[in-house]
Amino acid sequence: MDPKSPDDRPEAAAPQPLEWRFAQVFGERGAGEDVQEVDIISAIEFDKSGDHLATGDRGGRVVLFERTDARGNASRTELERQDYSVPRHPEFRYKTEFQSHEPEFDYLKSLEIEEKINKIKWGQTANNALFILSTNDKTIKYWKVQDKKVKRISVMNLDTSQSADNGTTSSSSTSSSRGLPNGGSSEKSYNCANNDLPFPPGGYASLRLPVVVTGQELNPVARCRRVYAHAHDYHINSISNNSDGETFISADDLRINLWNLEINSQSFNIVDVKPANMEDLTEVITCAEFHPTHCNTLAYSSSKGAIRLIDLRQSALCDNHSKLFEEHEAPGSKSFFTEIIASVSDIKFARDGRHILSRDYMTLKLWDLNMDSGPVATFQVHEHLRPKLCDLYENDSIFDKFECCLSGDGHRLATGSYSNLFRVFGCTSGNTEATTLEASRNPMRRQVANPTRPTRTLTSLTRAVRRGK
Repeated sequence: MDPKSPDDRPEAAAPQPLEWRFAQVFGERGAGEDVQEVDIISAIEFDKSGDHLATGDRGGRVVLFERTDARGNASRTELERQDYSVPRHPEFRYKTEFQSHEPEFDYLKSLEIEEKINKIKWGQTANNALFILSTNDKTIKYWKVQDKKVKRISVMNLDTSQSADNGTTSSSSTSSSRGLPNGGSSEKSYNCANNDLPFPPGGYASLRLPVVVTGQELNPVARCRRVYAHAHDYHINSISNNSDGETFISADDLRINLWNLEINSQSFNIVDVKPANMEDLTEVITCAEFHPTHCNTLAYSSSKGAIRLIDLRQSALCDNHSKLFEEHEAPGSKSFFTEIIASVSDIKFARDGRHILSRDYMTLKLWDLNMDSGPVATFQVHEHLRPKLCDLYENDSIFDKFECCLSGDGHRLATGSYSNLFRVFGCTSGNTEATTLEASRNPMRRQVANPTRPTRTLTSLTRAVRRGK
């Protein structure tokens, strides 16, 4: 039987809209408790299995959570009960935390380096150990978290009665010499093979040796395996693990470096957009990510709204891209803000590796790697703010960055907005789902369409480029 052509195949039924409800909160503050600046979460990432969650904060700490309702950890009775019950919402519990970064000072440039975690990425799991990459503005660290049995000192190996007997023998045999603590002698002893290590006749009165006991309880222990530093002149905005499990990339405003996880003494510069004269700088790198399955392919976005796909097999320095994804404005529709709001703040590959999701200030765009003429779908996020672009420019809110993500099945995508709101869109054929939710315990309360925003600042380099100075 011949397979049907793509045009003859029936379209898959669109997934039903999800029912959203509040499930869990992390780091909840008590009544009347003020939120400290160092406790504000600055990075968050699920691992590929969805069983672990990592968060980083402005204080340089990384906190890990693990899923407790996973079917693999349930008993047989619980599994049988779950077969006939409605699937539960995932529940996570605290696993461990560790101090990833400390505040530093660059004496050559007289700059303070914040401990704030910019990005967190999960590595491949091996031998029941978790691996995590975390970075602040300048330094990347590679962490290994593994459950280990804790060793503790149980008792001191000291028998008082035996020590007393030994003390009597020792004192009688060394009565002619002046005694020292623990039965030592001030005179040189010649009955020892090594004269540098005198041993008193009769031995020491007592020797305290601790008894170390290994407990049965497992506790997660975090250990820093590698530190990757001194490779970026500008603030690191992206890190991404490769599917080969051996390498990763780090990107700043002007360069992308390729690292080997086991080598922290050198990296390879694979993308460099820095011009010979900085006055000729027209765009900066905003995000970079490896393809989920092709270890030779990666994509990076720019402040001009372009996404470039590069192949590491072409050359050592990837000056030329293999594909360019860019949406061109219609003639006559450009304005002063066109290039600013077109700047891509985040990109994500779909799990199948065929699509790329990008986020600019106004929209979400879904791109097909096989079609670089334009996005296959565009989702409006901030269209209601278009009449207020002048005000947003004056208080720098127009330079705010928002991240995006795709669901594991590729049916939905999500991004953030102002006033604790986030948007969820259906992206499959025939799915018109568009949901606005609020990150709070009461997500159905009235939503503010255009909230006021405090002034935000970006790096002077990025802002100068976007302002066209």
